[in-house]
Amino acid sequence: MTTPTARQIAARPYIRLWLYVMAGLVFAMVIVGGATRLTDSGLSITEWRPLLGAIPPLTHEAWLEAFAKYKAIPEYQIVNKGMSLEEFEFIYWWEWGHRFMGRIIGLTFLLPFLFFLFTGRMERSQVPRLVGLFILGGLQGALGWYMVKSGLTERVDVSQYRLAAHLTLATFIFAAICWTALGIGRERPRQFGIMGNRAGVLVVLLFIQIALGGFVAGLDAGMGYNTWPLMDGQFIPAGLFIMEPLWRNLFENAMTVQFTHRMTAYFVVLAVIAHWLITPMRRQSDDNARRGLNGLVVAVLAQAMIGIWTLLAQVPIHLGLIHQGGALVVLAFALVHLHYATLSPQMGARVGLSPAADLR
Repeated sequence: MTTPTARQIAARPYIRLWLYVMAGLVFAMVIVGGATRLTDSGLSITEWRPLLGAIPPLTHEAWLEAFAKYKAIPEYQIVNKGMSLEEFEFIYWWEWGHRFMGRIIGLTFLLPFLFFLFTGRMERSQVPRLVGLFILGGLQGALGWYMVKSGLTERVDVSQYRLAAHLTLATFIFAAICWTALGIGRERPRQFGIMGNRAGVLVVLLFIQIALGGFVAGLDAGMGYNTWPLMDGQFIPAGLFIMEPLWRNLFENAMTVQFTHRMTAYFVVLAVIAHWLITPMRRQSDDNARRGLNGLVVAVLAQAMIGIWTLLAQVPIHLGLIHQGGALVVLAFALVHLHYATLSPQMGARVGLSPAADLR
């Protein structure tokens, strides 16, 4: 491993801050994407122009041209026939804002990266991961267009499979940025003991639950069965597996998708509380891990209550967005807990490091 220079060590706090800003931008992007979905705006722009698409319609004629393209797709012809130009402009601006934010995120990542790299402030070990994050961001944009394409010809909305993939990749990018920022300056290996392994399992469970939430959004499954704790008058409702083959119910049956999301939420809450109860924090170096776990418990309970409220209210936009953002907040706490749970104080003692030295 190449020894970092004094300039590279001094740049670590700034690189970490830049990455946290990037995580915040991805968080905002997910919220805007949720609003785009909840306002049914995602199909309003029927073309993918990575460069020229940054310029919105600037004249009345340009707006009429964009509207004419929208009128040619099934969503307008079946769902929104008779929509006014002003109504079209409303949904257009949501989708344009979502795409424009993606472009801003790309530039906000690329320009500081090049600055840190070419001024010798970036450590060689950081470069491959950061390049990988940039590539993932580009793939996310392509996946977003692939999702939109699914609703332009035969459907009146996008494929729930592609929407769930789009949301899951955004979540992975958010998590990867946070994890990279947490690890800036860490020069000792992680130690996955019992606590670290359990913390890792919680992170995996949260990814699964967020992906399931993508299917709920893709099928508008939260718009039905708006009662709790019973669903259609039963805890385990009839009709969960009416499709053939059976696996289709998990992804295409709105009742089953919502039921699975509910059951997984219960499991996640119980798993987090159980981990909190059975995890002893005996070492002084565990203080940060305990704080992260305490935050995770509070966040996951709040998220569960917001989810129930959102369901009972039939998914109003503000609650839907709070619930979607809350999922990333829960994941962030889980990542912080995992980070500190896998630090190796024994290694730090051997090389003369304090428990928090790796974060400097």
